[in-house]
Amino acid sequence: MEETEAMKCKILHETSGRMRVRLLCGPMSLSDADTLEYWLRAADGVDTVKVYDRTRDAVVTYHGARETVTAHFAAFSFAKAEAMDLVPAHTTRALNREFEDRLISTVLWRGVRCFLLPSPVRIALTLCHAVRYLRAGFSSLCKGKLTVEALDATAIGVSLLRGDFSTAGSVMFMLRLGELLEDWTHKKSVADLAGAMSLGVDKVWLVTDHGEEAVPIGEVRTGDLIVVRTGNLIPLDGTVTDGEATVNQASMTGESLPVPKHSGSYVYAGTVVEEGECVVRVAQVMGEGRYDRIVRMIEESEKLKSTAEDKAARLADRLVPYTFLGTGLTWLLTRNVTKMLSVLMVDFSCALKLSMPIAVLSAMREGHTHNLSVKGGRFLEAVANADTVVFDKTGTLTYASPRVAQIVTFGGRDENEMLRLAACLEEHYPHSMANAVVNEAKARGLDHEEYHSRVEYVVAHGISSSVNGEKVIIGSAHFVFEDEGCAVPAGEEEKFASLPPEYSHLYLCVSGSLAAVICVSDPLRAEAAEVIRALHECGIPHTVMMTGDNRATAAAVAAQVGVDEFRAEVLPQDKAEYIRQARAEGHTVIMIGDGVNDSPALSEADVGIAINTGAAIAREIADITVSSESLWELVTLRRLSTALMARIHRNYRTIVGFNLGLILFGVAGILPPTTSALLHNASTLLISLRSMTDLLGDGQ
Repeated sequence: MEETEAMKCKILHETSGRMRVRLLCGPMSLSDADTLEYWLRAADGVDTVKVYDRTRDAVVTYHGARETVTAHFAAFSFAKAEAMDLVPAHTTRALNREFEDRLISTVLWRGVRCFLLPSPVRIALTLCHAVRYLRAGFSSLCKGKLTVEALDATAIGVSLLRGDFSTAGSVMFMLRLGELLEDWTHKKSVADLAGAMSLGVDKVWLVTDHGEEAVPIGEVRTGDLIVVRTGNLIPLDGTVTDGEATVNQASMTGESLPVPKHSGSYVYAGTVVEEGECVVRVAQVMGEGRYDRIVRMIEESEKLKSTAEDKAARLADRLVPYTFLGTGLTWLLTRNVTKMLSVLMVDFSCALKLSMPIAVLSAMREGHTHNLSVKGGRFLEAVANADTVVFDKTGTLTYASPRVAQIVTFGGRDENEMLRLAACLEEHYPHSMANAVVNEAKARGLDHEEYHSRVEYVVAHGISSSVNGEKVIIGSAHFVFEDEGCAVPAGEEEKFASLPPEYSHLYLCVSGSLAAVICVSDPLRAEAAEVIRALHECGIPHTVMMTGDNRATAAAVAAQVGVDEFRAEVLPQDKAEYIRQARAEGHTVIMIGDGVNDSPALSEADVGIAINTGAAIAREIADITVSSESLWELVTLRRLSTALMARIHRNYRTIVGFNLGLILFGVAGILPPTTSALLHNASTLLISLRSMTDLLGDGQ
């Protein structure tokens, strides 16, 4: 073994790009294992990490220099890693351990019962365990329903009446394994999804004696006052002390309509201000409350059910009476109890109800590994069936980090002062164009104090405020010249007419007069054209680009990226109306956007997809969030969704075909009831386990 003393570990095994290391330390807790795992994940060049707490081993796959990985091991200490706060508040390690232990103990106990306990004890235990299943079946019958619980109870009951305690025990064992597997898969998927819906807020606007100050969220304490404006996410639980706002609480309560908030109203972390502005007194600085609410929301939400899942569940329940009918007919025709039991031991519903949700939830979990946060199975199904994709341009087809290329001033204004003023207003609102202005001001060292009055954000238009008694606005040409009636200073019309057309423009006006035009370079994503081509190849026939830019600019961009259709100079309601009409014509529509102005369209589409670098309200309303910097994840999403639907249909055919075969072999007397039960339950578990495997990369 190679030993590196500085790391206090041994390299047990090593191949190209892979290393297994044993830590030379005392017993490792689950928390310690998480700390090491997230520390190693943060290293440059590391692809995957798996830490085993029981053996104190860490398996790392990497690309690049081996020395980078070993140096990261050498620098590790629990104290240093914990101080960096790398580990999220909730991980699935403890959950996985719990279910691993339960599964192993169930299997071991089954072995002990079968091979070590005397027959009278085995019979007594079987009778005791059967009570739960018999009670559930009896309860179902009392309600006038023939469900899978009644079918299971009948199979177990008939076996007990015949004195076939071995078969009854085997059936209950397989049912128990199925319950554990389903429970674990569901809880892990929910936990993964809840973790993916974390806030991701770095800074908040804190009210101080000197005005507002942007501070790290970790510095906020209970009782502090924070300001939240239109389009921003509420980062912490608290009570409104000033201002009014309408808040989207869909992620917490499932309410589709925004809720008015005023002084005295309670607001929840993770909800989003759709309109208005409010000051919140922080009531809870930890994120536990939000996480728990997300978990409850996911567990209760019907969004977790795809149409395929609903169909499978309904079919499963409808097949139960037919199983009973087949059992009765077999008895009447053959008068053979063994053949009758062979039919009774096989039901379609168990496999259908178990494998379909597992397939969907596993796909959602797999999506998370590809930087895709999916809020429900129905959206994966809609992506698979989609025939139209609508793209917003700015921040979606273009990079989310545009830059200021030029500043053209009017009326003899100073360029830096105009940039300083623009940044002072724009820093309050989350948009890629606003970020470009703020970043340019920082690059030039243009610090400022908050000397303007209350700022007002007009969605998809711009910002209005007052500085030293003068009205200041910044935004689109429509907002500045048409809505606000601003004018170009006399004698500077030619300068205005010669603004460079290759850039996007932000117009800054003071007291009704144009003061500056900020030209923003908004380059297309390098992969945009190839991604749209790949989406076409994946079976999406129609792609559309929508933008507020003028028609000439939009036409040039559309030609570059290869969309089938484009719409220019559109407002938020125009995007939503286009999608509404397309759906009315029978199309399944995906909308991809990143800004506040995309929110109506995201809500209207069959599937709304938000780019994670965009506005909080877009991420909140969206059904799927892409956290990657690349649009290639959209292609991955389409392939994942298509593979999921193929798996669901294949599972359906396999379940129906295999179980029908078991019934026929049982009626023919080829398979005894015990074998039928074993094969039926084994196939259910195998199909479910297969449904838990990755869809991408397994040849599908």
